[in-house]
Amino acid sequence: MPKANRIEPGSQRRRNLKRHSPWILCGCNRQCYITLITGCYNCEWQIKQEKKSRPGPCCCSWREQLFYPFLIFSFLLSVVLLFVWIETSNEYFGFDWVISLGTGYWFFWSIVLLSLFGILAAYCTLLMVLAFLLVWEGYEPNLHWCHKVLVLLVILICSFFLWILCKYWQERWLTAGLSLQIFAPYVHLSSITVMVILSWPVGFYLIHLEEEARIRRYKMTYYDRGRTKRCNILTKLRALQVAIGLPFFLILLCLYVMPLGIHSPCIQEEGKLGPKPDFFGHRGAPMLGPENTMMSFEKAVEQGAYGLESDVQLSYDQVPFLMHDNDLRRTTNIREVLPNASFIHASFFQWSFLSTLNAGKWFVQSRLKPFYKMKPLSKADREKAENQTIPKLTDLLELAQKEKKFVIFDLNAPPQKHPLRNTYIRHVVSVILDSKIEQHLILWLPNFDRQYVRNAAPGFQQVGRLFSIERLTKENISRINVDYKRLFHSRLSDYKAANIKINLYIVNEPWLYSLAWCCRIHSVTTDNIHILSQLNQPYFFMTPGYYMFMWLLMDSVSAVLIITIFYFHWWREHKKEMFDNASIHTDIQEPGPDIETESWKTPGLWPPSSHPKFPKLSDIQTPSGSQKPPSTRPSDQHYPPKEDVKPPVTPQREGQTTSVPQGESQTTSVPQEEHQTTDIPPQGSHQTDPLL
Repeated sequence: MPKANRIEPGSQRRRNLKRHSPWILCGCNRQCYITLITGCYNCEWQIKQEKKSRPGPCCCSWREQLFYPFLIFSFLLSVVLLFVWIETSNEYFGFDWVISLGTGYWFFWSIVLLSLFGILAAYCTLLMVLAFLLVWEGYEPNLHWCHKVLVLLVILICSFFLWILCKYWQERWLTAGLSLQIFAPYVHLSSITVMVILSWPVGFYLIHLEEEARIRRYKMTYYDRGRTKRCNILTKLRALQVAIGLPFFLILLCLYVMPLGIHSPCIQEEGKLGPKPDFFGHRGAPMLGPENTMMSFEKAVEQGAYGLESDVQLSYDQVPFLMHDNDLRRTTNIREVLPNASFIHASFFQWSFLSTLNAGKWFVQSRLKPFYKMKPLSKADREKAENQTIPKLTDLLELAQKEKKFVIFDLNAPPQKHPLRNTYIRHVVSVILDSKIEQHLILWLPNFDRQYVRNAAPGFQQVGRLFSIERLTKENISRINVDYKRLFHSRLSDYKAANIKINLYIVNEPWLYSLAWCCRIHSVTTDNIHILSQLNQPYFFMTPGYYMFMWLLMDSVSAVLIITIFYFHWWREHKKEMFDNASIHTDIQEPGPDIETESWKTPGLWPPSSHPKFPKLSDIQTPSGSQKPPSTRPSDQHYPPKEDVKPPVTPQREGQTTSVPQGESQTTSVPQEEHQTTDIPPQGSHQTDPLL
């Protein structure tokens, strides 16, 4: 199809820009927009026209093609790491506690890493979007070397943290897997939405490649079709279409049939939903009061706790007291009272000294608060927290007896050289029996010397771990206390069938509690009792019929939208091609200047507004790639030599034609010694592409 350097009127050029420019440019200046995305991606704040993307199967250089997989890989790594860290928010307190043990300094390191991973994912996403926008606007995406260094740094950082999770914290992957069990239906629906969004750039690029292949086929004559180079280009175009389109449609097809393989415990009929799990206050209510203090346990009782969970240590003078950590640095003012003894094990102190320590001032300090989502304390609660001390085990038993609450605790063995190193179990049992608490309120968890406990206190309810059902039945254990990650355990249904109650620890997130609810778990140990107690129905609960309706609706709507998007891109390219063809034919039919009535003027004296513009023959494309039109300069056609400027003489009509009727060929007569002619095919003589 012949093309010429067309001359568009101002109004026509504006209509062309308004018709074919992207929708995002309707509200802002195009030049500023191009400068912004180019500056952010290429770090070049001046637009260079020669930086336009090159025609062909790829829009960038081979170096950019080699680096672009690294950008995609960094994006995927950062998104995976961010997803895993978000879904394991239930473990943030444990992570911060482990870091504080090593550093001796309490801080929300989990939130710092969450922010870091979010920044990395946002940065890689921004680069991907900018690259697409540059390709969309027709500019070559040349990533600046600073961005390339940062992308490689993102890959190293994400790889390092993923290696840490795989090496030292493998259980976090189980938490992410549990989240997929409850979020699977919503991930499915969200993934279809993402595929609809991605269909816009995918459709744009596939249609663009199709148009490129069509144009190249159209330019090829019968003899050119056998050339290896042209065939290789067409093969590359088709290969790119397959490499982009095939994975997209395969993923889309898998998403359409994914519900056939989804099993979510929260997709069930409402009548089959089990009762709401009971709550054990983990160290009381540590979000409402200092952990392992009487204020914390009282707050748990106020929130309707089914039982109270704690940790028991033994002082050097054989007094059981409540303390989780082995030292007193985090939850007491030992550093102010006795700085040199802050690293000594808590069991080596006398109770007379332990009872004088303050166990609540740390809780009211914003820097040391244990949970990021803690609500501000009231003035009364703040004053009460500041006056808390380390309680004894008997204080907790007295409260449990008064409120008829169950008590479960971890009993830490004393260190070596402690007086009760070998007899601590029997001593604690005797203290419990002396407190006159009802024995059935005690859920005995320690596994050491269990036979003695069963004989000395037959009323204690024995709590086991994830033992075999035969062992649990033999030892008369009716309840097990397991980590919530064991929800993956396929034998949990066997425990429930054997009438063995299951308690999960530690469940803080509402989605995790909802999953336990849908799995018919009997009770959970939680720090977040004031939030979980307000749930009246599991999160993300839906009936099978409702999910089926949403599945079919999303599949149908997404299919219609994707087809519409692909059709829009095809229509846009088709209209653009038709507009270009119409402009070319209009320019060819416009007559040149009337040399019979106008005087010759030197080109340098013409004002810019009246300077005639002529088509460049370098832009004129001939149907045949083997035949090249002779070059005709505008100065040779209309101007005499500069050294001999004379008034125009009316040319003879016999050897020169000055006007070209529509449908006829045009011939320009030049002086005899040049014999240059320009052949422009008539309007209806070109071939018509069957794809149009």
